[in-house]
Amino acid sequence: MPPQLSSAPSAWAPTLRRSVRLFRAFRVEQTQPEVFYGQLAEDAVGHVSHYGDLAGARMLDVGGGPGYFRAAFEGAGAAYFALDADVGELSGLGDIAPRTVLGSGMQLPFADGTFDICYSSNVLEHVDDPWRMADEMVRVTRPGGLTFVSYTVWYGPWGGHETSPWHYLGGLRARRRYRRRHGHEPKNRYGESLFAVTVRAGREWAAAQTGAEVLDVVPRYNPAAARWLSRVPLLREVVTWNLVIVLRRR
Repeated sequence: MPPQLSSAPSAWAPTLRRSVRLFRAFRVEQTQPEVFYGQLAEDAVGHVSHYGDLAGARMLDVGGGPGYFRAAFEGAGAAYFALDADVGELSGLGDIAPRTVLGSGMQLPFADGTFDICYSSNVLEHVDDPWRMADEMVRVTRPGGLTFVSYTVWYGPWGGHETSPWHYLGGLRARRRYRRRHGHEPKNRYGESLFAVTVRAGREWAAAQTGAEVLDVVPRYNPAAARWLSRVPLLREVVTWNLVIVLRRR
């Protein structure tokens, strides 16, 4: 029998102290990724647990990458499965772990309703059809289960990733500037592996999809007092670093 994913709150809370801690860790994202992603993984466990119990849950992490999140979610009792389209990303920390699948987020190789939780962190902006991937995540979530989608907002300060803040002048221009300055392409190449995904698009997709009940559409890293930011046109695009969409499968 699948675990019950209730909406009972956990000890996790979107406080100002939490936001400060995450932003401090973010400063070493490029130089010490294990520090930032380790803290982000711990925070993700608390965030997902805010909506349901991870213990015994069969969970898919779409775009799981090298595995920073695996230990955190398994430590909370989840049966963790990871999917990524890039074998290099999957092996970034060494050997590829069990329950790891090579495949596309836009065509998940799983049957409908396979997982209790389908999770993705900072992946939608790296695929050229992000809402198809979001639809696929809902599809493979069982009725009553959770779909948790988080992505970097294009017009936020980190929208261009390592080409920021020059992405404000255009993604291709920022990419060319990076190439001239560093002598090679950025890891995240606008138009190929980085795309402009907005808060508006996320809210519109959440409202239009019919497969799940929308539980939350909120800024991921901001404190609770800033939840209203995601509802204000234009302002939300600039001040929301990352948007999270949480749904319960019908």
